[in-house]
Amino acid sequence: MTKVYGTGTYDFRRHRVAEYPLAEPKPVEWSQKGGGGSLPSTITVSEIQRDRLTKIAESNWLKGSEKKKDFDPELVVKIYETELLVKEGQGNKPVPLQRVMILEVSQYLENYLWPHFDPVSATFEHVMSIIIMVNEKFRENVAAWVCFHDRKDVFKEFLERVIRLKEGRELNIAEKTNYLVFMINAFQSLEDEVVSMTVLRLASLKSWYSLSYGRFQMELCLNPGLVKKWKRMLKKEPVKGGHHLDPSTAVEVKFLRNLIEEFLEVILDSQVFSQRQLSGEDDEVIDETGLWLINDACVLYCERFMEFLIDLLSQLPTRRYLRPLVADVAVVAKCHLSALYRHEKGKLFAQLVDLLQFYEGFEINDHTGVQLTDHEVLESHYSRLQSFQLLAFKKIDKLRELALTNIGSIHTRANLSKKLSVLSPEELRDLVCCKLKLVSKEDPWSERVDFLIEIMVSYFEKQQSQKEAINALPLYPNEQIMWDESVVPSINYSGEGCLALPKLNLQFLTLHDYLLRNFNLFRLESTYEIREDIQEAIPHLLAYINIDGETAFRGWSRMGVPIKQFRIAEVKQPNIGEVKPASVTAEVTYSISSYRSHIRSEWDALKEHDVLFLLTIRPSFEPLSTEEENKASVPQKLGLQYVRGCEVIEIRDEEGTLMNDFSGKIKREDWKPPKGELRTVTVALDTAQYHMDVNNIAEKGGEDVYGTFNVLMRRKPKENNFKAILESIRDLMNEYCIVPKWLENIFLGYGDPSAAQWTNMPDLLETVDFKDTFLDADHLKGSFSDYEVTFVNSDGTENLNPSPPFKIKLPRTLKGSNAALPGSAVSTSAAANNVNMVDANHQKEKLIIETYTPPDPGPYPQDQPKQNSVRFTPTQLIPYPLIWNFGWCCSTAVPVRERKVENMGSNIHTNCDLLFLGSLTVEAIISGIQPGLTMVVGPPGTGKTDTAVQVLNVLYHNCPSQRTLIITHSNQALNDLFEKIMQRDVPARYLLRLGQGEQELATDLDFSRQGRVNAMLVRRLELLNEVERLARSLQLPEDVGYTCETAGYFWLLHVYSRWEQFLAACAENKEKATFVRDRFPFKEFFSDTPHPVFTGKSFEKDMRAALGCFRHLKTMFQELEECRAFELLKSTADRANYLMTKQAKIVAMTCTHAALKRKDFLQLGFKYDNLLMEESAQILEIETFIPMLLQRQEDGHARLKRCILIGDHHQLPPVVKNMAFQKYSHMDQSLFTRFVRLGIPYIELNAQGRARPSIAKLYNWRYRDLGDLPYLKEAAIFNRANAGFAYDYQLVDVPDHNGKGETTPSPWFYQNEGEAEYIVSVYIYMRLLGYPASKISILTTYNGQKLLIRDVINRRCVPYNFIGPPSKVATVDKFQGQQNDFILLSLVRTRFVGHLRDVRRLVVAMSRARLGLYVFCRRSLFEQCYELQPTFQLLLKRPDHLALNMNEITSYTERNAEDPGPRHHVHLVSGIEEMSSIIDRLYQEKMRYQFEQNGSYFSHPEPSVNANEVQNGQQNADIDMLEQKDDMPHEIGETITVDNNVPGDIPSKSSMEVDGVSHLEQSVNTDKVQDRQPIVDTDVPEKDDKPSESSEATTVDNHVAGDIPPERRMEDGTVVEGNAGVANGSPAP
Repeated sequence: MTKVYGTGTYDFRRHRVAEYPLAEPKPVEWSQKGGGGSLPSTITVSEIQRDRLTKIAESNWLKGSEKKKDFDPELVVKIYETELLVKEGQGNKPVPLQRVMILEVSQYLENYLWPHFDPVSATFEHVMSIIIMVNEKFRENVAAWVCFHDRKDVFKEFLERVIRLKEGRELNIAEKTNYLVFMINAFQSLEDEVVSMTVLRLASLKSWYSLSYGRFQMELCLNPGLVKKWKRMLKKEPVKGGHHLDPSTAVEVKFLRNLIEEFLEVILDSQVFSQRQLSGEDDEVIDETGLWLINDACVLYCERFMEFLIDLLSQLPTRRYLRPLVADVAVVAKCHLSALYRHEKGKLFAQLVDLLQFYEGFEINDHTGVQLTDHEVLESHYSRLQSFQLLAFKKIDKLRELALTNIGSIHTRANLSKKLSVLSPEELRDLVCCKLKLVSKEDPWSERVDFLIEIMVSYFEKQQSQKEAINALPLYPNEQIMWDESVVPSINYSGEGCLALPKLNLQFLTLHDYLLRNFNLFRLESTYEIREDIQEAIPHLLAYINIDGETAFRGWSRMGVPIKQFRIAEVKQPNIGEVKPASVTAEVTYSISSYRSHIRSEWDALKEHDVLFLLTIRPSFEPLSTEEENKASVPQKLGLQYVRGCEVIEIRDEEGTLMNDFSGKIKREDWKPPKGELRTVTVALDTAQYHMDVNNIAEKGGEDVYGTFNVLMRRKPKENNFKAILESIRDLMNEYCIVPKWLENIFLGYGDPSAAQWTNMPDLLETVDFKDTFLDADHLKGSFSDYEVTFVNSDGTENLNPSPPFKIKLPRTLKGSNAALPGSAVSTSAAANNVNMVDANHQKEKLIIETYTPPDPGPYPQDQPKQNSVRFTPTQLIPYPLIWNFGWCCSTAVPVRERKVENMGSNIHTNCDLLFLGSLTVEAIISGIQPGLTMVVGPPGTGKTDTAVQVLNVLYHNCPSQRTLIITHSNQALNDLFEKIMQRDVPARYLLRLGQGEQELATDLDFSRQGRVNAMLVRRLELLNEVERLARSLQLPEDVGYTCETAGYFWLLHVYSRWEQFLAACAENKEKATFVRDRFPFKEFFSDTPHPVFTGKSFEKDMRAALGCFRHLKTMFQELEECRAFELLKSTADRANYLMTKQAKIVAMTCTHAALKRKDFLQLGFKYDNLLMEESAQILEIETFIPMLLQRQEDGHARLKRCILIGDHHQLPPVVKNMAFQKYSHMDQSLFTRFVRLGIPYIELNAQGRARPSIAKLYNWRYRDLGDLPYLKEAAIFNRANAGFAYDYQLVDVPDHNGKGETTPSPWFYQNEGEAEYIVSVYIYMRLLGYPASKISILTTYNGQKLLIRDVINRRCVPYNFIGPPSKVATVDKFQGQQNDFILLSLVRTRFVGHLRDVRRLVVAMSRARLGLYVFCRRSLFEQCYELQPTFQLLLKRPDHLALNMNEITSYTERNAEDPGPRHHVHLVSGIEEMSSIIDRLYQEKMRYQFEQNGSYFSHPEPSVNANEVQNGQQNADIDMLEQKDDMPHEIGETITVDNNVPGDIPSKSSMEVDGVSHLEQSVNTDKVQDRQPIVDTDVPEKDDKPSESSEATTVDNHVAGDIPPERRMEDGTVVEGNAGVANGSPAP
């Protein structure tokens, strides 16, 4: 292939981030002190086992060790000094990372350091070791403080030791960095009660004792309210000997000041730069002068210190008293003047200093927490300058000119510096230190003139407002930010260093701060993804320099096309008050001649608002040398010069005809296919970026970027919606956006966590009609067992025989209302409210329940409301320190024989009378229908969707005029929710589904905007026909049914008037039984009812029926009135908008759609009162926030009344592709999870209905009290064993296979060949027994292993039609929200645990199986992981070799699930080879059995083609498929039916040798795997582009077991074929 100059040998596949850094392997001397020093990246398991640390752990603290030595403090000291301590000059990192990781894996902290920690006698090394191990837990994103909570008092004393650790001891630079990182982590953990109580003291008012006297006076003058607080604090000071103790001796007084001064005086210049001879160490670099050495360890410390201060200033509790301290010491000014700030190696440090400066001057009142408006900031600035001018006029003659000049001419940096230059150094010092008191005179820096000028300028210059700054920022990334590693890190981020990024903390300063941080992070995450796409697309173009010296292209790229012509079409004048143009449009011409038809159609599908990228490629004329290659950046290797984004306005073909017009300019009948091969697209450029580029040309003589573009790049539509979301965030920052007052403080993380609970809200619904929620009186009594329930009629009399429906008058102090469990701590108010509940003798309060007879809905079947069949019954109480949580389970009170249970993911046959569906909570329903914030935690299988549906149903009937917005993360979840709402009594005309996923709704009706409009128009015609029929029955002209308007007049003049006359006559003839039947005016109209309407035997019964008939008529004319707008509005768009903004009562969409269309919703005047968000723990913070603000405020108040968040923070969080944003910035934190961390009360559903109780125990420890629904213990399906297996779940230990454990064919692409082969062998075993393929899924924790397993399946299963592929082969992350009967799970790793240490991933992995879970992993690794202990302790109670019941050769068994079977029937499989031989024997036994039963007629002939042909043909086909799509063929939506009358050869591993070549070896050919992998693997979960994969599984008919006698057929067993699913013993009818 032609060498492409300028691209080098760069690997352009997508890169991800590992959980530890990889370096080139270096020879290791194992005799080194400390057992090997820094281990190489290629360390194997055997090397870890041989390592000195591992041996020490085995003899001292490792669990499972037979003989453990007593605690030896000297051992801790020795390990610290030899393994953990980085001495001066030994390296630029604060810890030897892999040594720490080995200690972490061995549970050094949990089993040795912490259990033996004594606050009095513990050594310095012991404390520092704990600090380092805690830091490692934070780096790996696992819970760090859990093990400390068993000794809270000691934990508090440990933190006190840490605070005083520096007293009387000098730490080296690495120790200082580790200490600082620990403090950063502590201040990021304010939700932990012990941590927050300890560390917040350090940022209290007491710290002001360390302020200079002038600054102290200034702060008290600016905040008079603090004077009283200061005096009160003085009175509380401890007294000794009749005198107050000197407060300056308290640790909290000097702690932060000492840290800052140590940073400034010792670190910043004197150690970062040192003038000495080179020592040859790698961490020292000579700068341009050749004299100064740069210590990278000191640079890292400086960066970390900036991060520390930024964290403290960006949280209100720490900012309030710390900001004056930072200003007093003038940290920012001194950093600006430091040599490091200006040095090339200090680029990240400089960015952090600028971020610190931003937060120091943040527009907020520190003491009230109120955001300052732009006007208030400006007024404050002018007031400051005016006061300074007055002072100058009175006291400083030299500054008389400054005092008399206008403010506009002195508030810039240059002008102010010039005016102050007239003062002598002494005068300037006197002005700054004595008159203005901006810094202390004792500060040694006060001698420097440049420092004093910097202080003055930074205090008095006009700062750019935050709104101006955000509006001047381009929305599209350019090449400069794209490859700035300190802002958008790529593959080398391991969590060791810090970055110039904002963090999503528990708390935010203001809403603007919240939006700004999210805006920056979302923009940078998008930048990272765009950068990856560019790196993927550009190399395929094969750019080179032609003989004319211009860039040309030899190749082609699917996503990038060379530009034929580019020109700027129009630049509009700036808007008033702005400097950037109002708009800039350009025309881009390109050719699609080189593309095949399907790629042409992709380019021709471009439409308005799609985002494209304009690139300038200039490869080097000569290839890069090896040395240049190593030094070159990615853009240099690509030859990439410029990147600019743009948005499509319109696209035209070669003849200039408009394509893809959705505005209505071209009528549908006039549309013609595009002509020619040239396309011209008109695009809108980013005006802010254009303004910056033009200024660069004018001021610096830069190149004209817009004359150089030569490539146009597109992206996949689903990944390319970032601009609309960024615009939505920016619009919110420019608005005075109002979050509801009841939610604002909680949203920012302040105030009482329970303030937004319904019990604390005004305007409650005093009486709630629960409609069909309760099925009978006993049901209701059971749900309110704490009350003495009294039933009354509507007139107040007692009802002795009550029947539903019921209305309940809810008391504000409803018991159980505090059932919402706080996320971290119990609120005292909640505890106080529940004290009386503990008293068993306390008399029960009365609860008045009003019963009423619902009115007759009408005489036709369609008039009858849809009834709820779910019984909510209390199962148990969840005690939690004086707080009670009521859990309710449900059952279908309908005897069923065969019923599809959608929320279980399979079809279930049952002959039990009641079928339980899930765990619902009456408390959640009560809380959800009342105003305020409701949070519901739904563990796996507890029925979160059913909870949401019941809330919506009751809410609709109690507040029919209110509108509700439903938001979910995925289309699949939204459709599930929507389908269930339709089964309740909510009219279809009030439901609307927006977005791209409505076509996937499994319903007969179309709920998209167009579908609803069409339905309303059809319904209008139906109703008008009914009106005409009514007119005929009344012997009136039929033209009254011509329009909705005439029908309305007809209702008033003829229908309603007749009804009133009828009522008046009835009032006088109540004693006549036949009067209603004889005189009812619309009798003829209702003559077509299925049953006679009137009996003539009872006036009351007939009158009730007459009222029902009139209700039918009233509803009919009400619907017609609603159709009237669709009659008046003529365009489809207007009708659709009316439907969305006025007609629909329940509107559903995904969070992405809400963010994309926010501007449209505001323009249309979209309104809603309630917000229900499902999957809210999987939605990014900002994507949760935007749906709260899709409407304009009404008179300055937010309309939103209810916010219901349903999710599970114990499962996986939102997907963030870049590990740096996830680890450092916590971008994967959802709003739901943050609320839980803040301690906001939530309701936890507590009964699961998915998995066997035994399997549920593997993950229910993560929840407070997760139980099982009764039917899980009663139904035979869950009590019968899995045929062929001794256990229903098991951990299978997989040793090295062919001498290998985990491998990485390419970096961070983890695979484990042994586990892949073993898992597929077990799958084949299950298929030979008769288990349906559709009931088995194979999961793994890494993309690399997923592709390897698919290779093995393609080779060993797909060619044999009686085996076939399983239902799914997927990663755990992508399988979240799905389930199957049997799960085979591969954990892959054998060296380090990897990202499964995130317990949330473990919970998802363990909770996907219903009947069987088999985990294949390396036991010795995972059993030592502290975070996973509860699950793995349960798994390891069973044998770690796969236990098979060899007596069972079909999928049927009568054996109980808890009975492994007789000992002689249970066989422990030794390994992969034995499993293959078992498959062989099982296959031969089945063939022999069939032959004996059926004779030679049923014998299976040899395959018509040899195994090699079958396999190679199939494998090639699957490789092609995988190149096109990263899913199995049947996951695209096809249902594959495999006829397996001819089983062919046995697909065992041993039979796959063909021509002396093992196909196993072929399957792990790294070149092949790497060539077709679409995404390079890592610990980052894969992005779920299509959250809802097709649920249609492969159907494989006619199993090998098909000829087995009837008494042993699989239909009678645990597993049945096809749609029958899992049976429980009785054959299907």
